[in-house]
Amino acid sequence: MNIIAVTILAILLNCGSFCICAPPQRLLVKMTMVTNAPALGAFCLDGSLPAYHLHRGFGAGARNWILQFEGGGWCNDLKSCLERANTRRGSTKYMNKLATFSGILSNDAKLNPDFYNWNRVKLRYCDGASFGGDAMFKDGSSVLYFRGQKIWEAIIQDLLPKGLGQARQALLSGCSAGGLSSFLHCDDLAKVLPNAGVKCLSDAGFFLDEKDVSLKYAMRSFYAKLVALQGVEKNLNKKCTNFFSKNPELCFFPQHALKFITPPFFILNAAYDTFQFKHILVPPSADMRGLWKRCKNNTAQCNEKQIDTLQGFRQHMLSALGSFSKNFNQWGMYINSCFAHCQSESQDTWLAGDSPRIHDVTIAKAVGNWYFNRNGTNEIDCPFPCDATCHNLIPTALVP
Repeated sequence: MNIIAVTILAILLNCGSFCICAPPQRLLVKMTMVTNAPALGAFCLDGSLPAYHLHRGFGAGARNWILQFEGGGWCNDLKSCLERANTRRGSTKYMNKLATFSGILSNDAKLNPDFYNWNRVKLRYCDGASFGGDAMFKDGSSVLYFRGQKIWEAIIQDLLPKGLGQARQALLSGCSAGGLSSFLHCDDLAKVLPNAGVKCLSDAGFFLDEKDVSLKYAMRSFYAKLVALQGVEKNLNKKCTNFFSKNPELCFFPQHALKFITPPFFILNAAYDTFQFKHILVPPSADMRGLWKRCKNNTAQCNEKQIDTLQGFRQHMLSALGSFSKNFNQWGMYINSCFAHCQSESQDTWLAGDSPRIHDVTIAKAVGNWYFNRNGTNEIDCPFPCDATCHNLIPTALVP
C-alpha cells in the first residue's frame, strides 16, 4: 500500500472523532392516511382523507411526543378555497408522500438534543383555517369541506392507541398557520392527555391584530371572513369568545386568545416577521401606489420613516407579549430581530454552527430550557439592525 493510500485510510478512520465528514442524511418519513376519518366527518377541502407523518421515539423518549402542525396560509372565501382544494394545501392527493424531518423533528442528538428521541408527528394541513373549522359548502357542482377541527380530532384518535394515550410528556407545536393552530388546540391536547405534561409552542404564529400603514385592520377583516365561512367560532376558546362577545372572531388572533390558554406556552417569532411585514403591516391593499415595494424587497431601500414604522411594529409585538413574559416558569419566548418566518423546522435556524442566537443562546437551547424548566426562558433581541446572526429572507442593510 503506497503512502497516499495509507494517509487517506488514516484520515477516514479518524474522521468520526475529529470532524463531520459529510452532512447528515435527510430523514424522510412516510405519510399515514387517517382511514377512520370519514366516520368523524373529517375531510380535506376536496374530500380527500387527512394524513400525518409519524417517526417513532426510542429509549428515554419512547413515551414523549411532539405534534407539529404544518403551516400554509388560509382561504377565507369560496374562490380562494376552491382554488386551494386543487393543491397540496387543500388535498392529500397532491401532497408529497414523504416528509423531511429536520430541526425540532430531527432524530439526531447533535442536531436536536432535547427532543431527538421523542415520537415526532407532522400533521398535514389541508383545511385552510388552521385546523379550526367545522362547516361545509355545497352547490350543484362543487363541494368544500371546512373540517379542520374534525381533522385534528381524527388524527388524535388515530394516534392515541399508537402510544399517544400513554404519553408522559407532550409538546404541541406548529409553524405559521400551524403556529396559530397551536394556540387554538393547546387546551384541547391537555384535556386529551390529562396525565401528561403538556406544553405548547408557536413558531411564527403570533399574528398581530394590528393596523396596517393605511390605518385599517386588514388582517382583522380577513380573519372575520375566514371564521364566518369555515364555521370556526364554535371551536374557539369559550372563555375568550365570552370575553369578546361582540367580536368573537378576535379570538382567532393569538394575542387575544393567549390569556385564556391554560398549559405553559412558548412563543418563537421574528420581530420583523416577513409574512406579517408584507400582509399585516403593509398588505397590497394598503400600498396601492407601491411606495413600500422596494423596502419590502430590501431593507436597504427603506427610508427613515419606513424603518421607524417597522420599529413600531416590533414594539407593538413586544407590548402584546409583555403581560406573558413575567412568569418565567410557565411562559417563554424567543423574539429575534430578523426578517424571517418559521425557524424551528429548518436545521440551519433551529441548531447549527451559524444558527440565530440571542445572547449566544440558540433557538433549540431556548426551547429546551423552557420545556425542561432550565434557566433563561425569555430571550428578547435588541432592535434591527443589531443582530448579525439572522437568516433573513430578504436582503437587509443599514439605512444610508
